[in-house]
Amino acid sequence: MNPADRTGVRERDTGESYGRSLLNRVLTEAAAGGDPLTHVAELPARHARTTAWPEWVPSGLVTALDAQEITLPWEHQTRTAELAASGNHVVVSTGTASGKSLGYQLPVLTALHDEPRATALYLSPTKALGADQLRAVGSLIHDNPLREAHPASYDGDTPAEVRQWVRANARWIFTNPDMLHVGILRSHQRWARVLRNLRYVVVDECHAYRGVFGSHVALVLRRLRRLARCYGADPVFILCSATSADPAASASRLIGAPVVAVTEDGSPRGARTVALWEPPLSATQTGENGAPVRRTATSEAAKIMAALVAEGARTLTFVRSRRGAELIALDARRVLAETAPELQERVAAYRAGYLAEDRRELEQSLSQGTLLGAASTNALELGVDIAGLDAVVIAGFPGTVASFWQQAGRAGRRTQGSLVVLVATDDPLDTYLVHHPEALLDRPIEATITDPYNPYILGPQLLCAAMELPLTDEEVSELRADEVLADLAEQGLIRRRPGTRGAGARWHITAHTHPHDDVDVRGGLGSPVAIVDAETGRLLGTADAGRAPATLHTGAVHLHQGETYLVDELDLEGGVAFVNEVDPGFTTSSRQITSITVEWVIEERVLGAVTAASAQVAVTNQVVGYLRTLVSGEVLDQVELDLPAHTLHTKAVLYTVTPQLLAAADITGEQLPGALHAAEHAAIGMLPLVAGCDRWDIGGVSIAEHPDTGAPTVFVYDGQPGGAGFAERGFAQLTDWLSATLSVIHSCACQDGCPSCVQSPKCGNGNNPLDKDAAARLLGAVLGELRAHGDRPASS
Repeated sequence: MNPADRTGVRERDTGESYGRSLLNRVLTEAAAGGDPLTHVAELPARHARTTAWPEWVPSGLVTALDAQEITLPWEHQTRTAELAASGNHVVVSTGTASGKSLGYQLPVLTALHDEPRATALYLSPTKALGADQLRAVGSLIHDNPLREAHPASYDGDTPAEVRQWVRANARWIFTNPDMLHVGILRSHQRWARVLRNLRYVVVDECHAYRGVFGSHVALVLRRLRRLARCYGADPVFILCSATSADPAASASRLIGAPVVAVTEDGSPRGARTVALWEPPLSATQTGENGAPVRRTATSEAAKIMAALVAEGARTLTFVRSRRGAELIALDARRVLAETAPELQERVAAYRAGYLAEDRRELEQSLSQGTLLGAASTNALELGVDIAGLDAVVIAGFPGTVASFWQQAGRAGRRTQGSLVVLVATDDPLDTYLVHHPEALLDRPIEATITDPYNPYILGPQLLCAAMELPLTDEEVSELRADEVLADLAEQGLIRRRPGTRGAGARWHITAHTHPHDDVDVRGGLGSPVAIVDAETGRLLGTADAGRAPATLHTGAVHLHQGETYLVDELDLEGGVAFVNEVDPGFTTSSRQITSITVEWVIEERVLGAVTAASAQVAVTNQVVGYLRTLVSGEVLDQVELDLPAHTLHTKAVLYTVTPQLLAAADITGEQLPGALHAAEHAAIGMLPLVAGCDRWDIGGVSIAEHPDTGAPTVFVYDGQPGGAGFAERGFAQLTDWLSATLSVIHSCACQDGCPSCVQSPKCGNGNNPLDKDAAARLLGAVLGELRAHGDRPASS
């Protein structure tokens, strides 16, 4: 019996929704050791609201859509198309699987049909999404007059000979911000045909452009608009976003122009069961310092996915890390080998870092149903139309409410019922959310944080813009870039030259400046490190250079497509890590030392015995060794490393306390380091609740007497050069943030601290010292001062 037939039988026999019946089956097979559910929500179905086709849409396009069983557009699709066709920049911000793509396909394909020379660009944050949308357009225009639109892909996987054809012939080019930056804008003269006739620019999944990545993209889009104007074009931007707090404002910041928002969702949606799942405490394992640990989210998610696959339910499991995706797929296959061996080969991992041909094969297999289960990083979160999924398992809160609903929306596309299971990791924020479901299910989506005026981002982007077309003083003023430009001129990278033939003076780059190759649009710290099989010479994938010392150091264990490799050598200068396939029987985790210096204070609030500040800081980090841990959780040993230190100039939120406050909170000098350290860990875990970030985007340092403040100090800083806006958001919502931090410590049932409250998987000091009780007293005293002196919660 296929899954669709089974669904009908269950709903008739039990009266349950399909999602609830799947959940009950999972509980029977994967929930040994107690009831892991903390909350179950039943989200009702929603009916469609349609309109007539706009009169200006070509009849051939309507016929092609009808052939794909799209008989009438939904209200938000028509509204988006009408606004764009009338010349307005527009952002459509509706739920996952709400058909946002038709909103831009209508005006773009109409323009390409009516104007033989017109061109368009489509930008997506992932290659998978771009390839999926290109396939959708290709199937729509196949074998009809619309095929003259000549859609084509232009990304890092496009062969050189195909790239030449795209430049000369393609009219709708599907690319990404990285290739727009380095492949199109840098050599814009070769793209004059496209830029001169550019009518529309589609920016898909624009909520993904946040933090440093979003700030870079905002400046890349400004450069695109600038060059288009130079060639005589003024393209309309159509942006697509998940439901967000203020889509018009976020989209306007991204493109640098006013944007109209479409937010009323007219699409149908099937009923959805959302379950919050907290793994029980392990009866056999303890963590560092003997702290209790829960069964891991990855092992729980693997069991849940295996149970769903055994039921014939097509399932996608999301996990935060590449390593986690590999482990979940491996564990799910191991479970299926015992329970349903005929299905174990129908589960696989999918993540960034795979070679292009491997990714495309996995996408096709999942779309066609050859694969019943896939464990993925967020590489499959955005937009890829994998129809007919029955369930989504999310191993660990993905960092933002927007990402949670994006991932959840992969299941139950159109009107079928579905199941979504969020499995909490041993993490303060996850623990808080599964016990406070309203903070997840009833909370509005976060506003997207971008800061295109960050000098560490603006400087290199200005050099790129000046290389493409010399900058005028007016353009520099619009970008608030006078000081940044002065610094660049002092470094000899740019100079102001008088104009000729009546033109004003302009800023030109100097002869030795080659800025495009130095800008990583995604904010990575350095060029990618290639991961190479030393025995065969085969390229396995890549990793960010900034993370390589912690994840690809000599002796590190690396997972790739279910296989285990040991790193023989990391060559940071050469940008390569050599690995050998072997199963050593242990895992590795790096140990690091971090110090922080306050460069200057941006803003300060003195609140009684507490001083809070937003500051520019320098963070120096060095990987000094790693732990080797057996599968049982037992630490085998610690190995020392000698790797270079790295200094990051970024922004931080900090607070200091007085000796009088510590005395009132009954915190002794002996307890103070553990109290600060535990409070810092918990605060890092909870900052995503107010800042729209992931805990891996930020870091922290605490010290009993910091030399720059002269007092006990806790720092939480952005993990990107110049900052990403997260620490500033924490400073602005300090009371909300620390209140949630104290709540998660109080509500955790452990005695002395565990990963669900004050222990951190990122700690470079092995989670030592930590004092949970003293941290709770410290935070209680800090909050008392904040409230007594007028630092009210942002929500009040």
